Amino acid sequence: MKKNWSVGIFVFDDVEVLDFAGPFEVFSVTTYPDQHDDSPESNPFLVKLVSETGELVHACNGLKVQPDYSFDNAPHFDILVIPGGIGAREKEIYSERVIQWISQRMDSVKLMTSVCTGALLLAKAGLLDGKMATTHWASYDRLENEFPAVTVKRDVKFVDEGNIVTSGGISAGINMTFHIVKQLLGSETAQATAKIMEYDITIE
Repeated sequence: MKKNWSVGIFVFDDVEVLDFAGPFEVFSVTTYPDQHDDSPESNPFLVKLVSETGELVHACNGLKVQPDYSFDNAPHFDILVIPGGIGAREKEIYSERVIQWISQRMDSVKLMTSVCTGALLLAKAGLLDGKMATTHWASYDRLENEFPAVTVKRDVKFVDEGNIVTSGGISAGINMTFHIVKQLLGSETAQATAKIMEYDITIE
């Protein structure tokens, strides 16, 4: 029996574009090994964007993004992606509502993930206490200094702690997502997805 996973990606003003668009692309183009058409039934992942208000978001460098949901009407997600960017490290980390929402969602998701400085939001929510994690190289020290209960792993693409996976800066979120696809659907499917995207990665 085929399994489907609902994926929510949090977006906000000044979110780094590839932080959310990279995982969005990987999840969206993944297909079951025995299906290679464009029908919705061929994709194991249903990917949606969610923001605090549901209103138009202005990502880094002016890209306008229309979320599918707000915090108030977002459905259940099996996988939640928390990206980073200027907005994450300068604004969202100080938003009590955002941090509370992430914390509450941890109770219902099967997999909580972060890209780049999205790890700061997970750490602020207390989700990385006692765990290993990574983030963008320019924020290693901040993550380490502000959240001493977190063990910061440097110079890695991602850190898998079971139900929480953190990844490094920007493009590392793509590597992390391929890792998730591999864990859920196998190396063959992950490698086939990388070939579709012409992304140079070896998945074992």
